[in-house]
Amino acid sequence: MNRVPLAERMRPTKLSDVVGQEEIIGEGKILTEIVKKGEPVNLIFWGPPGTGKTTLARILAHEFKADFVEISAVTAGKKNVEEVVERAKLNWNLKTRTVLFVDEIHRFNKAQQDAFLPHVESGLITLIGATTENPSFEVISPLLSRSRVVVVQPLSKTAIVKVLKRACKAEGVTVSSRASLLASNGSPFITKPALELIAELSGGDARSALGDLELALSLSNTVNEKVVEEAAGKKIPGYDKKGDKHYDTISAFIKSMRGSDVDAALYYLARMVEAGEDPKFIARRMVIFASEDIGLAGNGALSLATACFQAVERVGMPESGLILAHTCIALAKSKKNRDSADAWFEALSLAKKTMGEPVPIWLRNAPTKLMKDLGFGKGQKWESGFHLDKNYLPDSIKDEKIFHSTM
Repeated sequence: MNRVPLAERMRPTKLSDVVGQEEIIGEGKILTEIVKKGEPVNLIFWGPPGTGKTTLARILAHEFKADFVEISAVTAGKKNVEEVVERAKLNWNLKTRTVLFVDEIHRFNKAQQDAFLPHVESGLITLIGATTENPSFEVISPLLSRSRVVVVQPLSKTAIVKVLKRACKAEGVTVSSRASLLASNGSPFITKPALELIAELSGGDARSALGDLELALSLSNTVNEKVVEEAAGKKIPGYDKKGDKHYDTISAFIKSMRGSDVDAALYYLARMVEAGEDPKFIARRMVIFASEDIGLAGNGALSLATACFQAVERVGMPESGLILAHTCIALAKSKKNRDSADAWFEALSLAKKTMGEPVPIWLRNAPTKLMKDLGFGKGQKWESGFHLDKNYLPDSIKDEKIFHSTM
């Protein structure tokens, strides 16, 4: 019995064997060009689980003929870091490069990441980090500035199916669309619909797909969709309320409403609700959307979104889903106008640049006789419709136009 997991046995050993990742592998693409030049580069692989970050690091180290050291930020401590540095120094004396792969580098705190910095700067260590979190927030700026961030995408269903077929071929498993072709000699068999179902359930994670395939084959020598469902169990949605998928989904929700695509807006709303997102968070974003994106085109939208937030607070789930859907549809179908939002951002930008400009003297408060004598508040009247033919803005920006109406 082979105790090495199927995913590990099927791990590619050269770039040409990697399935998918066409944006970073291939003629003229970053990883292929790095290998061609033969000069190690500090890299941060950013992408979801099971997309090949560790595999790519191992392949690069092999191509560079480097000593590959792999640690996990989950379990590694200061002692492990010191051991890596000492090993790298010995390699240096032997004219051998050291590639340090730090899995889940975002788990290292600032002090731990700082410990690598001088050795990365000196070239003693070539660092390859892997993270599922946005490195902009999780990796210290000095390390980030000395590394290339490479985005590793989830694999498409087509790519996952290709990986699974490759594994079936290697394991002697027959793949066919016709269940009637089941081998009578007891050799392992999987139907094409079952293979495609595994790919669908994987969420772009090759490791997960291979794990489901391996488990399905251990449950039955003839694998159909029912066996796959039993092996895969209930898949937890790939959604972390503090991670990138959280922000990606809310972004897609907002942009779908902005584009007046009701179907897409409802779909992303349902994904968030199904994943257990806080309904008040969704409602708050719709309040912002009503003002920012609908604005002057429908002043009632802000009232509707605010009422939605209050209703969600009082009603709770699952009924709040109806309230969120009602508001989502109304906002998506509303006319859009960003005049007020654009004016606000322009006003903020102008204010930041001119904070030191004096307020026109006639607009200032005049609580004392001396200030009145000096012209503070001169000409002001406290009455409806009052207007003086003077500049209300500071003199240096008196001709600036902040609000531009498109209605």
